[in-house]
Amino acid sequence: MKVIFLTDVKNKGKKGEVKDVATGYAQNYLLKKGLAEEANEANLQKLKEQQDAAAEEARKELEDAKALKAELEEKEVEVKTKAGEEGKLFGSVSSKQVVDSYEKQHGIKLDKRKLDMSQPLKSLGYHKMSIKLHKEVSAALRVHVVEQ
Repeated sequence: MKVIFLTDVKNKGKKGEVKDVATGYAQNYLLKKGLAEEANEANLQKLKEQQDAAAEEARKELEDAKALKAELEEKEVEVKTKAGEEGKLFGSVSSKQVVDSYEKQHGIKLDKRKLDMSQPLKSLGYHKMSIKLHKEVSAALRVHVVEQ
């Protein structure tokens, strides 16, 4: 019997897959528990529509990420902090400070966890770092650390 899996079933199939399984297994377990539905014309058409909608949503997210990348790369963020002699900072500039400054100056909210900052910034001047906007899109941020 052909079924469409509604959820992941260990060792049988993943959500959205159409597979042939034993009739007894399908009727007595998968269909009763709501883990799958019969693969008839109406259900296959509904699955195709859902997959098309998901693909369109993924394409739109990718386009949005590319547009945000272009916007981020043409702007620069200025972070003000206290500094001592020779441009050494008292403390350091964290990813949270960079993201907060970006939101205040440009009105764009970013996720600090997506910011690729191997170490906090400890000197004045210009710094470059990247931020992951999508699994396929990364943008380069310019950060200018200035004395307060």
